[in-house]
Amino acid sequence: MKKIFIDGKDGTTGLKIYSRFEDRDDIELLLIDEDKRKDAKERARLINESDYTFLCLPDAASIEAVSLVENDNVTLIDTSTAHRTNPGWAYGFAELSDKHRRMIENSKRIAVPGCYASGFNSIVYPLVSSGFIDSEYDVVCFAMSGYTGAGKKGIAQYEDENRDKELDSPRMYALTQQHKHLREMKAVSGLSKEPVFSPFICDYPQGMVVSIALHTASMRRKFSPADLYIMFSEHYYGSDIVKVRELGYTEGMIAANAFAGRDDMEIEINGNNDRIIVTSRFDNLGKGASGAAIQCLNIAMGIDEKTGLNIGE
Repeated sequence: MKKIFIDGKDGTTGLKIYSRFEDRDDIELLLIDEDKRKDAKERARLINESDYTFLCLPDAASIEAVSLVENDNVTLIDTSTAHRTNPGWAYGFAELSDKHRRMIENSKRIAVPGCYASGFNSIVYPLVSSGFIDSEYDVVCFAMSGYTGAGKKGIAQYEDENRDKELDSPRMYALTQQHKHLREMKAVSGLSKEPVFSPFICDYPQGMVVSIALHTASMRRKFSPADLYIMFSEHYYGSDIVKVRELGYTEGMIAANAFAGRDDMEIEINGNNDRIIVTSRFDNLGKGASGAAIQCLNIAMGIDEKTGLNIGE
């Protein structure tokens, strides 16, 4: 039985990870006393007693937690932004390539991807690695997320009965193009420059859509939607977690909240021979956060990666 400690259990992601262990008999949860949650000595004791520790903390606190490790056998799974572009850490998106999966299997340091970056890289990494677009391609990304992606403070604002009327409408943010996921998007996807990224936070709890628009005339050659479908299908062949939908799968509208409560992801290609939209849809708290963290744990433990996950059709 493996010992698990969640450093930062009371945050949005930490609580979700904690709840996923309720029915698992293959792990033992190490719990910290409420009055010692910020006690470095007590945290260090539990981290070093564990086999696996989840870091569900702000960046600075995650970096501090790493410095507390003295037991070389402890595996850290960090859900913060702090280590996602650190080459010494495995990037926790196993479906991107065999190399990514092997690193998760063998590393003692695993960085869980950001929610928006998960959708972005699920699309752009295959486009670049397959040669469909050059690394210099001018990528523009639009995305929308449920309000749970805003953390405890944002959730409280949206669920306040006296909230500002602006919250009734989708709201675009990161207007200065300085979103914290941009460095991760560029580094993991293989792009030579950061994309233009316009995220929206919306008045529903969970679910995310990330879309990349492509002008086929600007690609390496004039690829068709069918060409992209074949490429993505081959890239994610055999995956139960990342599904590539057949052309024409959605006839009308793609709802961003349709994957709420799920831990898988779907990719869909729409458009025509001149302009193509590739969309990734998933739960920002599932494959975009706690679900991805649990999948990384399962892979690192050498068990079925879908253990404890909610995977749909």
